[in-house]
Amino acid sequence: QVQLVESGGGSVQAGGSLRLSCTTSGGTFSDFRMGWFRHVPGKEREFVAAISSSGGSIYYAVPVQGRFAVSRDNAKNTVYLQMNSLKPDDTAVYYCAADEDPAATTNPTLWDYWGQGTQVTVAS
Repeated sequence: QVQLVESGGGSVQAGGSLRLSCTTSGGTFSDFRMGWFRHVPGKEREFVAAISSSGGSIYYAVPVQGRFAVSRDNAKNTVYLQMNSLKPDDTAVYYCAADEDPAATTNPTLWDYWGQGTQVTVAS
């Protein structure tokens, strides 16, 4: 049973930074591509960033390019999302996702494993 646990969410002022972490267990972390998504009530779950199993390929959604950075530490079974220059529009529940299929995708229905989510609130 693969489990993902996010941490690091919280409340910040606009322009501030947060670092999310997601630690996995129950699988071989280095086999997973990892991703971050976010969800605002009333909207669809939105792709934020993804990183390949080796870390060699990284993808970002346009709204976060230049502000967010995804990275992974395969020795610690952990993926990170460094979020800088946060805006009120970044307010959402952030989810970590994992999948063993190496094909990159922004479609949340094509990711097999999900964390429980962590709230990020950015005040103006």
